[in-house]
Amino acid sequence: MKGKVWLVGAGPGDMGLMTLKGREVLSQADVVVYDALVSGGVLGLIPEGAKLVFAGKRSGNHFLRQEETNKVLLEEALAGKRVVRLKGGDPFVFGRGGEELELLVEHGVPFEIVPGVTSAFAVPAYNGIPVTHRDFCSSVHIITGHRRADHSYDIDFDALVRTKGTLVFLMGIAALPDLMNGLLAAGMDPEMPAAVLERGTTSKQRRVSATVGTLERVCSERVIQTPAIIVVGKVCGLADTFGWAEKRPLAGVRALVTRPKELVSTLANLLREKGAEVLELPAICTVPVNDMADVDAAIERLSKGGYDWLVFTSPSGVSIFFDRLIALHDLRALNGVKLAAIGQGTQKALLKYGLRADFLPSVYDGETLGRELRSVCVPGSRVLIPRAAIGNHELIEELEKGEGFEITDVATYDTEYATSDVIDERGEIERGDIDFAVFTSASTVRGFAAAVPDVDYSRVNAVCIGKQTAAEARKRGMRTWVAEKATLEALVKAVEEAARETMGNQE
Repeated sequence: MKGKVWLVGAGPGDMGLMTLKGREVLSQADVVVYDALVSGGVLGLIPEGAKLVFAGKRSGNHFLRQEETNKVLLEEALAGKRVVRLKGGDPFVFGRGGEELELLVEHGVPFEIVPGVTSAFAVPAYNGIPVTHRDFCSSVHIITGHRRADHSYDIDFDALVRTKGTLVFLMGIAALPDLMNGLLAAGMDPEMPAAVLERGTTSKQRRVSATVGTLERVCSERVIQTPAIIVVGKVCGLADTFGWAEKRPLAGVRALVTRPKELVSTLANLLREKGAEVLELPAICTVPVNDMADVDAAIERLSKGGYDWLVFTSPSGVSIFFDRLIALHDLRALNGVKLAAIGQGTQKALLKYGLRADFLPSVYDGETLGRELRSVCVPGSRVLIPRAAIGNHELIEELEKGEGFEITDVATYDTEYATSDVIDERGEIERGDIDFAVFTSASTVRGFAAAVPDVDYSRVNAVCIGKQTAAEARKRGMRTWVAEKATLEALVKAVEEAARETMGNQE
């Protein structure tokens, strides 16, 4: 049985620019063949269990020759797999997408094209440059600055100059002198505005503005890094007026988010709204304990009115416990028991089951939860705490001070550490590419450390949701900031404060 191939454009970098259809197709992939220019944010969307094939190409450095990439697509499709060829930008804008289809057509393999947002338009937009503007030009032209070895440029510079439109050169940094000289020789005004836009739509985007006559010299002084595009035209003069991306509170920040996989995106989205580029790396995952006998016994006792309080210390504890309860009984098994939650995230997890916490502490940590809950419980209260097999000791220590309290601390789920198959966490840290690691629990710090052991943690700026999380980070020598409250909104605010302190970001 033949499979199918999808050529999917991943966009220019910002994962928010990947299309809805692209994300949907990627989520169902059996095999993903991806390029070097696909951003870490998009790579984080690849489903677990998918076979990964790196076909990276950058500045002439090829991990797979084009012919080998074509062959991989064919072989995997003939094996009945759903194959996604994930390409930066748009697969049909100088992405060699047509070449990759030829072999598939020859063998009758079905395929689809999922267009992507091209860097030719998105990168100028993120730099405040509209590629068309009726006061300045009426056309835009996309030209490849790349040429095959031993071939001359097949560019009609005279025709380009006559269009009087905006010119966008992709893959042209190595050829910058030839391109600018070609335009000048064809009669372009040396004072025509021009710009090189480096690593556009990412946290490290940079604009170098000049003119056609000076761009080569200015770029030489500024040391341009790829990927970058060249834009020529009067519209380049609008960048200072229309620039917006750099004005966001977390512009220029590249943050690593580590938390349970099922909860990662909410925090990541809040950071992106503020302008950060986010790598989502679930450092831990939660799974029900292998032996649920103790949990089942607690649920049975609960259904008979055997507890006064049911205390949850994480969203994972809520979902795993109630999924088990519903498998055995239904919500009537709660039998009037009161509910306590350690914080707003756990409260939101309860709301998914139509329940609201009767008690939340003033500070969202185990010690405060235990101390304040003890003060509102009557003597002799029977308390059930379904939580992680390795739980916080301070909660139990505080509750045990209660008069005649009976505490059932039942291991409901285990915490397992996870690593990424597509993102090199160690390399990201050692190159200084991560500005902040954002932690939502002590266990995510431990998961992060397990994923990148023996790295120099003093290079990690850790923004933590609470004092216990920060203590775990400091144990490893990380520099820490702590949110004022144990909420995601306060955590994002702490990232903003850390960015202002270390990077000079302005609101």
